[in-house]
Amino acid sequence: MKRTGPASLVVAAVLGLGTGYLVDQTLTATGRPTFTPSLMLPVLLVVLGAILIALAVPIARATRDGARHTARPVNPFQAVRIAMLAKASSITGAAVTGFAGGLGVFVATRPADPSLGSVTTILATAIGGAILVATALVAEQLCTIRKDDDDEPPAPGPDSTATHH
Repeated sequence: MKRTGPASLVVAAVLGLGTGYLVDQTLTATGRPTFTPSLMLPVLLVVLGAILIALAVPIARATRDGARHTARPVNPFQAVRIAMLAKASSITGAAVTGFAGGLGVFVATRPADPSLGSVTTILATAIGGAILVATALVAEQLCTIRKDDDDEPPAPGPDSTATHH
């Protein structure tokens, strides 16, 4: 499994930004009020990030310190599941941050001043999404195992392709 790259996070954020802007544009065009996220959304994003770290720390301890500090060995399937959850959470966090950014751009470009409550929840959602991205990337890093010297095949030497006469 490859680690989450910055390109996938940027793509998710840009798609989220466009979606957030289009949602508010569509709502306004149909005469409805703009979308304002619930204040519970950023709280849930931060809680998810904390849960990811809490799940990843025992795996990191077991893989870094070896079996001497753990009562039981780490289940590799559990480690992969947590790493995949962290990867999905980082992409989701980037998309939510972009979505909140799109809502913010739409509200900021309107001629009327937005209410402080809507700006606050949009900003809190963007910050919560960014915190989720950061904690998910840390959790993903904690679930990776460093490569052993035995994992790499030996590099061919200068004489390996030479023919002997």
